[in-house]
Amino acid sequence: MSQTPDIPQEPEAKSPERQESLIDYPSLFPIKVMGVKVDGLVTAITHVAHQFDPAFDATTIELRESKGGKYLGVTITVMATSREQLDELYRTLSTHPMVKVVL
Repeated sequence: MSQTPDIPQEPEAKSPERQESLIDYPSLFPIKVMGVKVDGLVTAITHVAHQFDPAFDATTIELRESKGGKYLGVTITVMATSREQLDELYRTLSTHPMVKVVL
Protein backbone atom coordinates (compact mmCIF):
# COMPACT_ATOMS: atom_id res chain seq x y z
CA MET A 1 0.00 0.00 0.00
CA SER A 2 1.49 3.31 -1.01
CA GLN A 3 1.03 6.49 0.94
CA THR A 4 -0.10 9.64 -0.73
CA PRO A 5 1.89 12.70 0.23
CA ASP A 6 0.03 15.33 2.19
CA ILE A 7 -1.03 18.03 -0.19
CA PRO A 8 -1.39 21.38 1.50
CA GLN A 9 -4.93 22.68 1.30
CA GLU A 10 -5.46 26.28 0.30
CA PRO A 11 -7.48 28.28 2.78
CA GLU A 12 -11.11 28.50 1.83
CA ALA A 13 -11.80 31.76 0.02
CA LYS A 14 -14.39 33.95 1.65
CA SER A 15 -17.29 35.08 -0.43
CA PRO A 16 -17.77 38.86 -0.72
CA GLU A 17 -20.76 38.65 1.62
CA ARG A 18 -18.71 36.88 4.30
CA GLN A 19 -15.58 39.04 4.16
CA GLU A 20 -14.92 40.82 7.38
CA SER A 21 -15.43 44.56 7.21
CA LEU A 22 -12.59 47.00 7.65
CA ILE A 23 -15.07 49.35 9.30
CA ASP A 24 -16.01 49.06 12.95
CA TYR A 25 -19.74 49.65 13.25
CA PRO A 26 -21.16 51.98 14.31
CA SER A 27 -18.77 54.72 13.19
CA LEU A 28 -18.79 58.06 11.42
CA PHE A 29 -18.22 57.53 7.71
CA PRO A 30 -17.55 60.30 5.15
CA ILE A 31 -19.03 60.05 1.65
CA LYS A 32 -18.16 62.42 -1.16
CA VAL A 33 -20.93 63.13 -3.66
CA MET A 34 -20.42 65.17 -6.83
CA GLY A 35 -22.95 66.70 -9.13
CA VAL A 36 -23.60 69.69 -11.35
CA LYS A 37 -23.79 72.81 -9.19
CA VAL A 38 -27.54 73.53 -9.27
CA ASP A 39 -30.10 74.70 -6.75
CA GLY A 40 -31.36 71.83 -4.69
CA LEU A 41 -28.32 69.55 -4.96
CA VAL A 42 -27.25 69.92 -1.33
CA THR A 43 -30.86 69.68 -0.14
CA ALA A 44 -31.38 66.46 -2.11
CA ILE A 45 -28.19 64.89 -0.74
CA THR A 46 -29.12 65.96 2.79
CA HIS A 47 -32.56 64.36 2.39
CA VAL A 48 -31.00 61.04 1.34
CA ALA A 49 -28.50 61.19 4.23
CA HIS A 50 -31.39 61.65 6.70
CA GLN A 51 -33.15 58.59 5.26
CA PHE A 52 -30.20 56.38 6.23
CA ASP A 53 -29.05 58.26 9.34
CA PRO A 54 -31.95 60.01 11.11
CA ALA A 55 -29.45 61.79 13.39
CA PHE A 56 -27.46 63.16 10.40
CA ASP A 57 -26.09 66.61 11.23
CA ALA A 58 -26.32 68.83 8.15
CA THR A 59 -23.95 71.36 9.74
CA THR A 60 -21.10 68.90 9.10
CA ILE A 61 -21.53 69.06 5.31
CA GLU A 62 -18.42 70.21 3.45
CA LEU A 63 -18.71 71.83 0.02
CA ARG A 64 -16.06 72.22 -2.65
CA GLU A 65 -16.60 73.75 -6.09
CA SER A 66 -14.76 72.46 -9.12
CA LYS A 67 -12.09 74.68 -10.62
CA GLY A 68 -14.46 75.90 -13.32
CA GLY A 69 -17.39 76.22 -10.92
CA LYS A 70 -19.67 73.87 -12.88
CA TYR A 71 -19.58 71.00 -10.36
CA LEU A 72 -19.96 70.81 -6.62
CA GLY A 73 -18.40 68.25 -4.29
CA VAL A 74 -20.52 67.58 -1.22
CA THR A 75 -18.99 65.58 1.62
CA ILE A 76 -21.48 64.13 4.10
CA THR A 77 -20.51 62.20 7.21
CA VAL A 78 -23.08 59.64 8.30
CA MET A 79 -23.21 57.23 11.22
CA ALA A 80 -22.57 53.90 9.53
CA THR A 81 -24.33 51.06 11.33
CA SER A 82 -23.79 48.20 8.85
CA ARG A 83 -22.37 47.24 5.48
CA GLU A 84 -25.94 46.85 4.18
CA GLN A 85 -26.80 50.41 5.22
CA LEU A 86 -23.75 51.83 3.43
CA ASP A 87 -24.36 49.76 0.31
CA GLU A 88 -27.95 50.98 0.09
CA LEU A 89 -26.92 54.59 0.78
CA TYR A 90 -24.34 54.45 -2.03
CA ARG A 91 -26.90 52.85 -4.35
CA THR A 92 -29.51 55.51 -3.55
CA LEU A 93 -27.09 58.39 -4.03
CA SER A 94 -25.59 56.90 -7.22
CA THR A 95 -29.00 56.58 -8.86
CA HIS A 96 -30.18 60.07 -7.89
CA PRO A 97 -30.69 62.17 -11.05
CA MET A 98 -28.72 65.14 -9.66
CA VAL A 99 -25.68 63.06 -8.69
CA LYS A 100 -22.82 62.29 -11.08
CA VAL A 101 -20.33 60.46 -8.83
CA VAL A 102 -20.27 58.96 -5.32
CA LEU A 103 -16.95 58.13 -3.62
